[in-house]
Amino acid sequence: MIDKSLIIKATVAGAMIGIAGFAYLAVGGFFGALLFSFGLISIYLYQLKLFTGVSGNVSLGAEGFKYLAVVLLLNIIGAGIVSLAARVSPLGIQDKAMAVVQQRIGCGWWQCGLLAIFCGFIVDEAVYAWNSKKQMLPTIFGVCVFVLCGFCHCVADAFYITALPLDFLARNIWSILAFYFCVVAGNFLGCNLRRLLHLQG
Repeated sequence: MIDKSLIIKATVAGAMIGIAGFAYLAVGGFFGALLFSFGLISIYLYQLKLFTGVSGNVSLGAEGFKYLAVVLLLNIIGAGIVSLAARVSPLGIQDKAMAVVQQRIGCGWWQCGLLAIFCGFIVDEAVYAWNSKKQMLPTIFGVCVFVLCGFCHCVADAFYITALPLDFLARNIWSILAFYFCVVAGNFLGCNLRRLLHLQG
């Protein structure tokens, strides 16, 4: 199951989302959200493996969950690699990442999990539209919706977290882990609403 191809495709997928998150923090607002769609579009073009891209399609059993855990870990590593650029960028990316994470902490762990369900549903719809109909617009508009609405995405949040100043990360590690695990769970649930509700067209 874990082969060279998966390692490369899942790590690069995380990096693409990291770059998308970097662009969003650098630009902000609507145009930053629009640029975020670069990440998911790149994943389509290179057929990469993103946690929220595969969660709605794997088997709901031990092997499927093991596969998802590996994909998520590699996505986090990829996003973390890109976060190194945030530490040398003159654009204040670290401060902006800290503001996002502080907002997550202030929101609360279960609230972040709830918001993540909507993000998972949107990403799964976008992936389904691409895989079944080669439609790109649901990705562009969907990404704008989840970013501007503050719906949490576990790989984007991994980029924000790994970009944090280390002293802030150390002081808030338990609060960060609490909301992050809820985001992962919420994304997974949202990604599976399509097939649980039999919404395939």
